[in-house]
Amino acid sequence: METEDLIKRVRRIEIKAKGLSNNIFAGEYHSAFKGRGMAFSEVREYQYGDDIRDIDWNVTARFDRPYVKIYEEERELTVILMIDVSGSLDFGTSQQTKREMATEIAATLAFSAIQNNDKIGVIFFSDKIEKFIPPKKGRKHILHIIRELLTLEPKSQQTDIGNAIEFMTNALKKHCTVFILSDFFDNKDYSKQVQIANRRHDVIALQIYDQRILELPNVGIISLNDSETNETIFIDTSSKRVRKAHHEWWVNHQTIINNIFTKAKIDCTHLRTDEDYVKGISALFKRRS
Repeated sequence: METEDLIKRVRRIEIKAKGLSNNIFAGEYHSAFKGRGMAFSEVREYQYGDDIRDIDWNVTARFDRPYVKIYEEERELTVILMIDVSGSLDFGTSQQTKREMATEIAATLAFSAIQNNDKIGVIFFSDKIEKFIPPKKGRKHILHIIRELLTLEPKSQQTDIGNAIEFMTNALKKHCTVFILSDFFDNKDYSKQVQIANRRHDVIALQIYDQRILELPNVGIISLNDSETNETIFIDTSSKRVRKAHHEWWVNHQTIINNIFTKAKIDCTHLRTDEDYVKGISALFKRRS
């Protein structure tokens, strides 16, 4: 990608993502993801009804009348974006690919985080850890993340969600809010890793999928290329049996991932590439408020 073209794409995504985080998600993000614990803010004179356990005895002694400590929520969070960059994310049949939607969503979440003075980090994964960007604050850091979103070329096309989650759990000891952006096409069982991760962190799953995965169109014989294994197969979509088998596979896949996240007590939101993801993200924030 040429430097000038990259700069334009980064700027275009920045403008859209900042607009969404400013105008739509400003209050919702803050209320959905609360800080951990309370921090001392100030003291004020005791008022009837105040908890005597909050009395600051040093200040009280100095002024010879009771003062109490006032606490406020510790707002600062560490947000981690776990972004699937395996081959299946390059698929898209309508307005955009799954990878393009993941990039926009990641950028929007990143700008929402820094508006709240939160740190943001990224783990790009396939069946290995492709890149880890440690959490930091600031616009310069966000633009670096967006550039990586646009230019990262993964070494592998396959997927191992469990391996990525295990890396995140081991690498990040402090409590984090973790968004996993993926289509969750992984034949391996990652339920145990998800459960362990959500005990230490606040994990949210964002499934990105294309409308054509729901039903095969009746268009005769077509070739399908598996972007993760590079295998090509030919199927007859005019066959009702073939279309029924595909639909049953999709329903089973969704049942499996929904069961995994429900058992682990993880919020999971499903986002289609031909629909407005803003509604889905906004509904997620409101559910958690």
